[in-house]
Amino acid sequence: MNTLPPLFLSHGSPMLALEPGATGAFASALGPAIDRTFGRPQAVLAVSAHSTARAPVLLAAARQHAVHDFGGFPEPLYALRYDAPGAPGLAPAVAALLGAAGEQPHVVDQGGLDHGIWSMLRFMYPDADVPVLPLAWMPHQSPERQFAFGRALAALSAQGVLVMGSGSITHNLRRVFASGRAEVDAEEVTESRQFRDWFAARSAARDWPALWDYRRQAPFAADMHPTDEHLLPWFVAAGAGGEAETPVRLFDAVTYGCLGMDAYAFGPAAPALAAAL
Repeated sequence: MNTLPPLFLSHGSPMLALEPGATGAFASALGPAIDRTFGRPQAVLAVSAHSTARAPVLLAAARQHAVHDFGGFPEPLYALRYDAPGAPGLAPAVAALLGAAGEQPHVVDQGGLDHGIWSMLRFMYPDADVPVLPLAWMPHQSPERQFAFGRALAALSAQGVLVMGSGSITHNLRRVFASGRAEVDAEEVTESRQFRDWFAARSAARDWPALWDYRRQAPFAADMHPTDEHLLPWFVAAGAGGEAETPVRLFDAVTYGCLGMDAYAFGPAAPALAAAL
């Protein structure tokens, strides 16, 4: 087992599960590329925009299941399942890493995979045979603090654990539903393109101070992220990869004209994953 690159995956809308498009094709290729290059992960530690808390919480159930944490979507979406094994044996090790970094994590024997987790994993590992340990995190903390939180998880990558942040590189649902739901293949708005380009350029330059200060420095930051929770998992995954390594954008796409679907890999193994895709 080689060291796995931590990932940030944009999951966009829950409709991804029914309208996979290019993102679904990418995610379907991603799991096999990880397996070929690094070996099958022992577990996935999932940090999603939709599982948050006031302190870190590890959902260490023995079995996980898909949670349909959304409303107003087509009925077939609610019939989808993703019943994966949990990773209760991993939870104490993760809790110890967080505790050593000054956090006060909680471990509970409850489970549930929000749609930011299962909507991606059902393409990556459709047999639901990789154990999953969701980690609820604190969205009120700054990007720099989220990076430090991720840094505490860095040792997991060498232990066969895939650290997966799930959110969206741009995320403004008011734009998506402004006149009824936008077309999934709508042309990208200028604001989204400029924000994504800025983020990719600053990532390629390893300009961490600018990235941590994205809300002031990035173009259209408040428009593309009225709230932070969908972007902050990027910083957790980046922290797990390490400040010395250049983030690698694995995938560049947009849905509904303004939901960026970019995916990034972090750490020294990120280029190998990019080459495998």
